[in-house]
Amino acid sequence: MDYRNLGASGLRVPVLSFGAGTFGGSGPLFGAWGNTDAEEARRLVDICLEAGVNLFDTADVYSAGASEEVLGQAIRGRRDAVLISTKTALPMGEGPQDWGTSRARLIRATEDALRRLGTDYIDLLQLHAFDASTPVEEVLSTLDGLVAAGKIRYVGVSNFAGWELMKSLAAAERHGYPRYVAHQVYYSLAGRDYEWELMPLGADQGVGALVWSPLAWGRLTGKIRRGQPLPKSSRLHETAQYGPPVDDEKLFDIVEVLATVAAETGRTVPQIAINWLLNRSTVSSVIIGARNEEQLRQNLGAVGWSLSKEQIERLDAVSSLTAPYPYFPYRRQEGFARLNPPIV
Repeated sequence: MDYRNLGASGLRVPVLSFGAGTFGGSGPLFGAWGNTDAEEARRLVDICLEAGVNLFDTADVYSAGASEEVLGQAIRGRRDAVLISTKTALPMGEGPQDWGTSRARLIRATEDALRRLGTDYIDLLQLHAFDASTPVEEVLSTLDGLVAAGKIRYVGVSNFAGWELMKSLAAAERHGYPRYVAHQVYYSLAGRDYEWELMPLGADQGVGALVWSPLAWGRLTGKIRRGQPLPKSSRLHETAQYGPPVDDEKLFDIVEVLATVAAETGRTVPQIAINWLLNRSTVSSVIIGARNEEQLRQNLGAVGWSLSKEQIERLDAVSSLTAPYPYFPYRRQEGFARLNPPIV
C-alpha cells in the first residue's frame, strides 16, 4: 500500500481507504448498501489492516449513528493502529440544533461522535456540507477550540462548492484558524466535474481529495451494459435517486473501454476505474466500500500495478466532457489554456 500526505498536511494516509457506510446499515439508502454487524466489521477491518489500509471513513448521519458505533466496536483494542475520519453537518433530527455547523451543534456533534466511536479523539473531522446560515468564522473558531482540546486533529470538508471552500480557507488564513486539508468529493470516470474548479483549487491551496463513490454509485462494476437490463442484484433499483446523475449512453461507452482495458491487464472493471483515479492530481485517497470480504479483496486489488499511458489516454478520452462556462475556454482556446493549463 502506498501512502500520501493529505493535502498540505503532515498526515500520511493510504491511497485506498475504507468507507463504513455499510456498517449497521438501516433505512432506504444505507440499508440498501448493506447491514454489516460488529463481528463482520471487525473481519473487514482485519483485512484492511493486513493490506495497509488504516483510514476508515464514516459519518454521524450514516444510519443515524449506527455506522460510527459499529466502527468503534470493530476497532476496539487497536485505536492507535487506525485513522478515523467522520463527518457532521447534515440533519440528525427535527430540532433547530440538529443540523448545520453552529458552535453548539459542532461541539455536541463531536462529543456524540466520540462517544459512539468509543475514542477520545478523531483524526479527521469533515463538515458534510456547507452551512450558509452560520458565519465561517464561527465554524472555524469552534474547530480551532476542538483541535486545541485534543478532540480532533485535522479538519476537512465534503461536497463544498469552490467559493465556499475558498471563503473558509481565506478566513482561516486571516484569523490563524486550522485550515481544511481535505475535501471529500464525488469523482469517477462517469463524473469528472471535480476537475473544473475544485481540483485546481485543491492543487493551489493544498487541499487533498478523498474520493467517494469511485464506481459512480455502483455503475462502474462492469455489470451494467448497453442493451441489458439492470441486474436484479443491483442496489440502483432502490438508491439511484440518491446518487449523482449519469448519462446512460456515456456510461455505456465508458464501461466498454473499461472492459477492454480490464481484459488487456487481467484486472477487473472496478479495479481499472479505481486505479485511474489514483493517477489524478490532488487525489490523496480513494474511499472503497464493501458489503463482504470478497468485494473488499477485489477492490484492494486496485493498487500495486499501473495502467499504461496509452490506456489512461483511452479512458480519459471516452470519459471527457465539455466543461461548463466559465471553464471551457481554458480547455478549448489556446490563449486561455496558456493562462491556466489543465491540472491532470
